[in-house]
Amino acid sequence: MHDLNDFLRLSEVLNLQLSIESMGRMNVASVILHRKRLPRNEREVLASVIRYLSEAYGQRRRRIGPLAVLHPLRATALLARAQIQVNLLDLQTCLLHDKLEDLTPDELGHQHWESLESGFQRLLKSIDPRDEWFLMERLDRLTKRVGETYFEYIGRLLDKAGQTPELVRVKLADRLDNTLDMHVDIEDPIQGIDFFETIFQIMMVNSFHGYRPELSHRPPSPLNGAQRLYQLFKSAVLMSLVRQYKVATDDHTTRVLFESLAKASMKEAQRIVLHIFGYHQTDLARQRALLMEVLDYAQAGFMDKVTRPHEKRRLDGLFFSRFQDSDSNVRRQSLARLYKDKDLMIEAGMALGIIFQGFLNDPDYFVQGISAQGIMPTD
Repeated sequence: MHDLNDFLRLSEVLNLQLSIESMGRMNVASVILHRKRLPRNEREVLASVIRYLSEAYGQRRRRIGPLAVLHPLRATALLARAQIQVNLLDLQTCLLHDKLEDLTPDELGHQHWESLESGFQRLLKSIDPRDEWFLMERLDRLTKRVGETYFEYIGRLLDKAGQTPELVRVKLADRLDNTLDMHVDIEDPIQGIDFFETIFQIMMVNSFHGYRPELSHRPPSPLNGAQRLYQLFKSAVLMSLVRQYKVATDDHTTRVLFESLAKASMKEAQRIVLHIFGYHQTDLARQRALLMEVLDYAQAGFMDKVTRPHEKRRLDGLFFSRFQDSDSNVRRQSLARLYKDKDLMIEAGMALGIIFQGFLNDPDYFVQGISAQGIMPTD
């Protein structure tokens, strides 16, 4: 579930099935279910939701280019793969988790929205009235409100998750898809590369001549390395808050999705670091010096908490000064500055990789200083 190549193949299959008029929707439902069983009438309801989403999103695109409808379809497929037994209400919730935020009159145009909404109301009448109430309640809780920060949104969601652990599952599946959906590559750019062996060679082996990618530098991606680091920061925030709220701790699906998100995020941090080592900061002596700084920082315990900006330690204040600003324009400027600072990007990628490994190693681990009120330095 955290493998980028498998994710790219999932995207390809879903995209193909969406283009088939006759059997496409039922085939998409089958891809999502991944050989798990639903009664025929529930599969038909699932196909109806897929049809609604396909019509509602139309040809709208994600930021990096693919069809926007692929996001809810893939997130639901990831959720289904994490479940021992699938549940129609969970699948509907995940498919529609962005409906109240994305599929609005302002986004779609009032006339088109009214036509789609009539179809959606007919769809709701095809399910059990009790399930309809739960579905709309969940969708409301999963919708980020105007003026709400990401921290406040996740905190509000987790406040309700004690009674509705399904909310945590859907949010983790959503973030896992967003984490994997940052590339337009044909295959994983570090396919067959052992990250830890490469770091060992840089640090320990004098005869090592440096990491040299086989391919030439590709054209600029719609999502650059600094922007991808920001997405990893959001994963660290979500995972830290899930750990602090201690919700759904005994839920198998939640554990699988949480672990998959940690592994996918750690792998993305590795891609960022190796890309810079291969194309931008290629001086081995400088690479060793940067890795030593990260090692010293981690061993001193600073990686486990939010720190204040400090002139002597480059990683100090990283979360506080580069990622957390709720003003998107200010954050874009901060990320643009970060993108130009390849040395800091290396250290940030390594730091985030260490954090995600911490989540995998310790069931009680979280980054101290992250709360529903935002982030606050703890030193």
